[in-house]
Amino acid sequence: MTSNPHLSREEFDALFETVRTWGRWTPADRGAWNRVTPEHVRRATALVRSGITVPMALPWNTVPGPDNARPALHHMSDLGDVEPPEPSCHKDFIAVDYHGKGVSHLDALSHIAYRGQLYDGRTAREVVDASGAHFGAVSSLGPLVTRGVLIDLPVVLGTDWLEPGTAVHAEDVLAAEKALGVTFGEGDAVLLRSGHFRRRAELGPWNPDEASAGFHVDAVPLLAERGISLLGGDGDSDVRPSPVEGLHSPVHALAITAMGVPLLDNLDLEPLSSACTAEGRYEFLLVVAPLNVPTGTGSPVNPVAVL
Repeated sequence: MTSNPHLSREEFDALFETVRTWGRWTPADRGAWNRVTPEHVRRATALVRSGITVPMALPWNTVPGPDNARPALHHMSDLGDVEPPEPSCHKDFIAVDYHGKGVSHLDALSHIAYRGQLYDGRTAREVVDASGAHFGAVSSLGPLVTRGVLIDLPVVLGTDWLEPGTAVHAEDVLAAEKALGVTFGEGDAVLLRSGHFRRRAELGPWNPDEASAGFHVDAVPLLAERGISLLGGDGDSDVRPSPVEGLHSPVHALAITAMGVPLLDNLDLEPLSSACTAEGRYEFLLVVAPLNVPTGTGSPVNPVAVL
C-alpha cells in the first residue's frame, strides 16, 4: 500500500481518456450526479435502521497553521446594542476561502481544468471569469441523497492511521471491501478514511500539500468502472507527493475533469468510523447539501450520514 509508483504524462493522458465520460449526460454540468435517480434515493433511505446521524464537517477553523494558510473568518457584527430595545439581536459574520486543507468542502465541476478544459470538454477560459463559473457551478448540482460507503483502511489494517504519503491502490480498495463486508456501485458515494484527523489530533498539524495519504491514480479505473457519483475523504483524495510528473492533483483531474465526479475534501471521518464500527456496517444514507451559490466553484458543506 505504501508504494507510490510514478506515471509519465503520456501514461496519465491515456488513463484520462480511458475514464472520460464527456458527452454522456444532460445536463452535463451535474456530471456523475445524474446517476442518482429517485430509485437510488429510495434504496438509500432503506439503509436507515438505528437513526444515528453523523455530521462530517470540521469545526470552522479561524486559526492559522501549516494546513490552514487562509483561515476562515468569524466575528460578531451585532452585540444586541444596535436595534431598538426588546428583543435584542446578536449577529455574526462568516467568510472563507474554502478550497484548501482547513475547511470541509465540495468541489464542483468548474473547480478543476486539465489542459485548459473543464468536464465535458468546455474551454475553461470561455466559461470561467471574474464573475465566477458559468458551467459546472455548484448551484447546478443541488442536494445529493444517495448510498454512502466508507472505505475505512485503518480499521482494515488494525492501525490508527495511514502515514502521510501512503498511496491507496485498487487492490487495497478491493481488500477493504472484502474485510468490511461492503461493495460500492452505481450512483454511490465513496469516502476514504486514512485517519488524517486522528493523526493530527495526536501529533499536531502538518502541511498536507507536501505529504498526505490518498488514492493513487491506478485506483481510479475501479471507481470509474463501478459508476460512482461522488468521491471524498479525510484528505483531498490525492496521495501526495503526486505520482504523476508535472501534476499536483491527478486524482482531482481524473475524477472531476474526466469523470464528472465532484469531490468532498477534508471530512472529519473519525465519528463516522466509530459509528460504523459500532453498527458493524460501512454503508449508510448520505445527505450532501451544498450552498446554492450561482457561479460558485464549490461550497463549504457539512455532509451527514444516517445509519
